[in-house]
Amino acid sequence: MDRWRKVLIAASAGMVASAAFVATSSIPGQAAASLVAKYRCTGGIAGASVDLEARVTPQVEAGTMNIRWDMSYKSLQKFGSPGFFPEGSSLDLEGVVDISGAWIGQLRPRGGKEQGELLPGNYLELPEGLSDSASLTRTGTIRFKPTTLTVRFTPAEGEVKVNNNRKITYTGSWAHEYTAPEYSDFLNDVQKTSEKDATAKLEFIGTKVAYIGRRAPGLGPIRVILDGQTVTDPLVEPGLDRSGNAMTGTESQEVLWESPQLDYGRHTIEIVNTEAKDAYVDAFQVITGDIPEPPTHNQATCTLQNDPGEIDVTVSGPSGTQTPTVTPTVTPTVTPTRSPTTSPTSTPTGTQTTPNNNSGNDNGLGRVIVVPNATGTSSATPKATGPTATKYYRAQVANTPKGGVDTGEAPEREDGPYGLMAALVIGGAGGGLLLRRRRAAHSGGAH
Repeated sequence: MDRWRKVLIAASAGMVASAAFVATSSIPGQAAASLVAKYRCTGGIAGASVDLEARVTPQVEAGTMNIRWDMSYKSLQKFGSPGFFPEGSSLDLEGVVDISGAWIGQLRPRGGKEQGELLPGNYLELPEGLSDSASLTRTGTIRFKPTTLTVRFTPAEGEVKVNNNRKITYTGSWAHEYTAPEYSDFLNDVQKTSEKDATAKLEFIGTKVAYIGRRAPGLGPIRVILDGQTVTDPLVEPGLDRSGNAMTGTESQEVLWESPQLDYGRHTIEIVNTEAKDAYVDAFQVITGDIPEPPTHNQATCTLQNDPGEIDVTVSGPSGTQTPTVTPTVTPTVTPTRSPTTSPTSTPTGTQTTPNNNSGNDNGLGRVIVVPNATGTSSATPKATGPTATKYYRAQVANTPKGGVDTGEAPEREDGPYGLMAALVIGGAGGGLLLRRRRAAHSGGAH
């Protein structure tokens, strides 16, 4: 067998081997690649800034396409609780993925995480992942590109008692006293003052607030100021019972004053001891009513900090038995112009590009092509006509298929027909790779 036919057989074997590799290494229903989108969120629960990372992975199975975002914090700063809330508040994230090609529109991956009881500034836990899906109604290539991200916080309905928290500020002479269990004070302690005009003030977020203290003989009247305005006329009288009679004993955890319903938001409550008599603060009770929609002032604005790239998924065959495979994007076909007894001088009619070792900046990355196949096997069919153009996109691939070559080194040049045929063998084997990358001689890998 002459040298020319040997080279053609080697090129064909290389293409078959690459296609078989993809069929055995792919996970059914899932692309072997992910995009990494980096976001910086500001405002609302994000404060100055919070950095997030979303690992975006498309999945195609059983006639459905699904997008999953795996979320993680990428900075020490995290989303913080804006106030005092009972268990059940929710942190909700919603991303947007633009879709073009055979299916045009958007997917909106969503996910939420229920939080425990919160104090102002407590870290909020992220949902483990976001997802959205749609039915596949046609075959063809679908392109996925992640874009925006929105973060919302919805407070839980309920009430929280605030006691000995730094959010309560005291002016004047106050003493912290531990009390015997029989008094049944909240957390077995109170704050006490005998100074006229001594104050205790709390800033909170909610829809209602209450002042909790003791009723006991000899206590002085209290003025309550809400959002800077006096709201008690007449004054609160802890030295009297609910009927207006002088107290003869002590009652603990009494709701001495409660506000009307307020708009959800930031408020302040302040109590003032109006006489030089004993006064107590046991706790403030912050109440949050039902809020069907997340408050806009808690919402964080997130912007992309990088170009995450795009992923192309090609869907073909019956939707019920799809297995991702990889189709070569360029398959060279060689037609000799001389007799096999002479050295061939023709070039392939397919596209065969030799990297320019002296190029400047070339950090483009190849398109990710994933093809669900009805039989679960893969085949590579050489294209017999002219060159096939390949566009390049910036894609970040989590898993490079086994056997892929991405060293960033320029190929060695070989003279004569064996050099040309070796290039064809490499081209055939590389046709089945999941990710095609252009190489630059000055680089040690893909940027």
